[in-house]
Amino acid sequence: MAMEKKYLIANPGSASRKYALYEGDKQLLFCHLEEEDGGFVATYDTLGKKNKVSVSESDYKKGGAFFISLLLEEKLISQKNEIAAIGFRIVAPGDYFSTIRKIDSGYIEKLRKVSEKAPLHTTGVFVEINEFSELLPEAVFVGISDSAFHSDMPNVAREYAITSDMHEAGIKRYGYHGISFSYISSKMKDIFGSIPERAIVCHLGGGSSITALKNGKSIDTSMGFTPLEGLVMATRSGNIDVSAAVEIARNKKISIEEVEEYLNKECGLLGVSGFSSDIRELLKKESKGDERSSLALQMFVYRIKKYIGSYIAALGGLDALIFTATVGERSYIMRSRICEKMDSLGIIIDEKKNGGLPGEGFIEDASSRVKIAVIPTDETLEMAREMRGYLKI
Repeated sequence: MAMEKKYLIANPGSASRKYALYEGDKQLLFCHLEEEDGGFVATYDTLGKKNKVSVSESDYKKGGAFFISLLLEEKLISQKNEIAAIGFRIVAPGDYFSTIRKIDSGYIEKLRKVSEKAPLHTTGVFVEINEFSELLPEAVFVGISDSAFHSDMPNVAREYAITSDMHEAGIKRYGYHGISFSYISSKMKDIFGSIPERAIVCHLGGGSSITALKNGKSIDTSMGFTPLEGLVMATRSGNIDVSAAVEIARNKKISIEEVEEYLNKECGLLGVSGFSSDIRELLKKESKGDERSSLALQMFVYRIKKYIGSYIAALGGLDALIFTATVGERSYIMRSRICEKMDSLGIIIDEKKNGGLPGEGFIEDASSRVKIAVIPTDETLEMAREMRGYLKI
């Protein structure tokens, strides 16, 4: 493929959709579609110029078509066939999906089989692939693994305590948000001067996970076979006793598949509060005395603290604590609550730095043994790097 060819990145998340157009290593336009204040908005950045517009639910659901129309409107392409390739973020369990690959009929068939087992985590990308297949039928499609970064985790962290035949059948902990963690790992040397030996990265957004890094490599992560395991998230329960899930099925008289959907879409912050999955809305309700909103936020923080403590034990200490993703980057209140009363572990936040941080930077107190940083993630840039290397463009 010629260097002048343009290519797209499609990153459908649990609570947003992100798209970017690249030419070589140059990003020409980035667009972020998300829900806000009960509606939908598109924030896009073209060559340093930021715009924010309200969009319809249809535009949000058909984000690919919206993005292509935006590219034409901004005159970044004159016709669709200028786009030579598209990279899709793939969130799917299985060793096959733990590496970057071209998406062909064989790939689609394997993804379809996985989708039958874990539909909640693959339906979104199927929608994107189908949409772009109609929009850009001549483009090369590439699946960029969200698990690859965790593929070298030691078996003590990767395996469940189940029989070996089930492990060999692929039931193990794959971990996710690997594209984000890979980006943060690559940034650490620039931010810290050298890669911290022992670091914990908190990717906190609609979906949230925490990863323990030893010399920049993943040794454990909170998500498992699917993104359901781990932290309390926007609508996911996180860790739950399997027997409790079975009892939910009995109590509600629903199937295993319906229990999985319930735990992924009706629980977490939304389920506990009975109101919203949005941290901003819960903070507003909490300030007015709403106990369920307060409890939801407390549970979110408490689970994060537990993982930080356990990963400090796994790492044998801690040199750096990093916050990233929507909540980790934007909410100084949640960062403050997470770091509160962690001084015995060497984590002491400077509230003035924390509250006044405009973006990237350090927020630890001078007395803190652990460096505490906020590093905005850039999954689309990381995906673009991986795609350029794979396609040699």
